[in-house]
Amino acid sequence: MSITAGGSLNSVPAPLQATLGTNYINFRDGSTGWEQQYLPELMEREAEVFGQRTIGGFLEQVGAEEPMMSDSVVWSEQGRLHLAYTATMTAAASGTIVIVNDIDGNTAGANHGIRDGDTVLLSKSTFTVPCYVTTVSGSTVTLFSYYSALLTDAASGSFVDGDDTLRVLVYGSEFEKGVVGQTTANEPQFTSFRNKPIIIKDFYQVSGSDTAQIGWVEVTGESGEAGYLWYLKSEGETRSRFGDYLEMAMIEGSLTAAASTVEDELGFTASAAIGAAGTEGLFEAIKSRGNQTSGITGVNAATDLAEFDLILAEFDKQGSIEENMMFVNRTTALAMDDMLASMNSYGAGGTSYGVFDNSESMALNLGFSGFRRGSYDFYKSDWKYLNDRGTRGALNDTVTNIRGVMIPAGTSSVYDQQLGKNLKRPFLHVRYRASQTDNRYYKNWVTGSVGGAATTDLDAMNVHFLSERCLITQGANNFMLLS
Repeated sequence: MSITAGGSLNSVPAPLQATLGTNYINFRDGSTGWEQQYLPELMEREAEVFGQRTIGGFLEQVGAEEPMMSDSVVWSEQGRLHLAYTATMTAAASGTIVIVNDIDGNTAGANHGIRDGDTVLLSKSTFTVPCYVTTVSGSTVTLFSYYSALLTDAASGSFVDGDDTLRVLVYGSEFEKGVVGQTTANEPQFTSFRNKPIIIKDFYQVSGSDTAQIGWVEVTGESGEAGYLWYLKSEGETRSRFGDYLEMAMIEGSLTAAASTVEDELGFTASAAIGAAGTEGLFEAIKSRGNQTSGITGVNAATDLAEFDLILAEFDKQGSIEENMMFVNRTTALAMDDMLASMNSYGAGGTSYGVFDNSESMALNLGFSGFRRGSYDFYKSDWKYLNDRGTRGALNDTVTNIRGVMIPAGTSSVYDQQLGKNLKRPFLHVRYRASQTDNRYYKNWVTGSVGGAATTDLDAMNVHFLSERCLITQGANNFMLLS
């Protein structure tokens, strides 16, 4: 019996550290010599060419977070304290007007709060007349002028039938001696709002075989991950991206319209307690219940004092909250800096020295973080979400671009129907589903049979992310969207 050795058997051992013809790795097919003398140099650190890529943190600066247990959040906001309406003149000769809307444009009609004996100011574009309310019948109110028997101002003119832009402001009342006072009471009005949380999910998977292959590239991430295992880098990026989605969904979220099929796709019906799919985000809340400005020229918002004066006038009509935070994109931020710099008498031709220790040899700061106009303070900050090409910054060239937002600082007092009492809360806060048994603020778990998990026979590691939350925008009438 004989043994035949294979033709490719390496029977020439080479224990020496020498480049022999029998102990090298051939990196080139068809070659018999050591022709790849120098291996490629590997740079062991990943280049962070996009800098800080996450955009989260906005809501943490301006809001708060609170748990909830229900499928929806309902809250009510106080109405105005004083009574002001728009009206139409129906019979100037008899002093009869018809109440149309309240001062905010909501239908008033017969539900107004004007009563017999009230004293009011009746105004049109050219003059104002103080009047006395004699009778009220539904939406029809009869007035006598303090100036004359008819609704006239001898110095300025008269009201005429058909005037439909009249303003009515109640400023007091007057009664004779020894008569009965008011017999009807005004009930405070409030507006109820609702929002619902959405379930946000993400997922990452790596096979067991891939986890055994180590990638010798040093990596870092926004969440602090670092090391040489490439699959952990990918998981870390999924985690960071999911964290941004939690904030972006609260900013961009939208409730479904009546004709939308999203509600059916998500399994909701008209009879469900939720009533709609989607959730109301910050931008949608301001568009529907707040204020918007596109600038006087329509090119850029809030970049000259005239525009800011209009914004102040609108805030005066609302809550008159003194401190406001502005989060804007780069173009608007620079335009505001130029506007404020132009207020300096030397701004057009140079810089002023000697003011606020601004010496000629020091580095010149051409940016402004805030300013005061009238009784309002504005604090400006760049918002990465509006600048980054991977987020809203990609829409800079579109007609529907959003350049920034003004958010009131401080808290608002609202009635929480779930708790049954008035509470002080920031104007913005996130509500997330939580109970004693499950907290859905930010859930993260691993399944499969790789990476320490042994829940299934799947030869992979599955990393799951989940959150259920919504944004509550209270007092949206005090917000301003720059578009």
